[in-house]
Amino acid sequence: MPTLNRNVYKTPFSAAYWRTALEDFKRPRNLAFAALMIAACVALSYVPSIRIDFTDVYSASVTWGFLARSLCSMVCGPVMGVVFGFAEDTISFFINPSGVYFPGYALTTMLGNLIYALFLYRVRFGVGRIFLAKLGTNLLNVFLGSLWSAILSGKGYLYYVSTRALKNLFLLPIQTAILCILFAALTPILHQMDWLPSGGGWKLHGSNKKKEP
Repeated sequence: MPTLNRNVYKTPFSAAYWRTALEDFKRPRNLAFAALMIAACVALSYVPSIRIDFTDVYSASVTWGFLARSLCSMVCGPVMGVVFGFAEDTISFFINPSGVYFPGYALTTMLGNLIYALFLYRVRFGVGRIFLAKLGTNLLNVFLGSLWSAILSGKGYLYYVSTRALKNLFLLPIQTAILCILFAALTPILHQMDWLPSGGGWKLHGSNKKKEP
C-alpha cells in the first residue's frame, strides 16, 4: 500500500495542493474512510438534536451530521469532500426521506465540505481556522439554504434569510467548540493510524517540535 503523502500546505492556492487532493481522492483507504463517514452521517441523523430556545419566538437545534462531514473533509481533502457531499446527501435522503428530493441541498452540502477542506485539510489548525470554516458553512446555510426553502415553499427569500441568520449566528460558537473538542481528541489517533501527516490536524501541545525526516 502506498504510504501517506507527507506534504502540508500553508494555503490551498497551489497546484501541488490540488495534486495531493487528487491523489487522496484515488486512495482506496480514503474511499473506505469516506464510506464510513457516510454511514456515520446516516447514524448521526438518528441521534436526537439538542433544541435551544434563545427567545420566545426563535429556537435552534444542534444536529450532528456536520461532525462526520468536517472530519471526512479534513482527512480526505476537497476533491473527496465534494464527491462525498453529493453521495452522503443523496443516500441519507433515500434512507430517511423527508419531503421531496431537491438537488439544491446536495449542492449546499458539497460546497460546505469544500469549505471545511480548504480550511482544515493538510494544515495545522487551531480555533481560528475551525471558526472560519464553520462560519463559511453557516453562511451557506443562511443564503443558499434560504434560497432552496423559498423555491420549495413559495415564501419570501428574505423571510428565510432573517430567521436562518439568527439561528446560525447563535449556533456558530457552539458548533465551533464541539469541532475543537472532536479534532483535539481525534488528531493523535489519526496520526497513529497514518491518516494525517504529522504536520497536519489540530495543534497539539508540543507538536511543533516534530519534524519530518
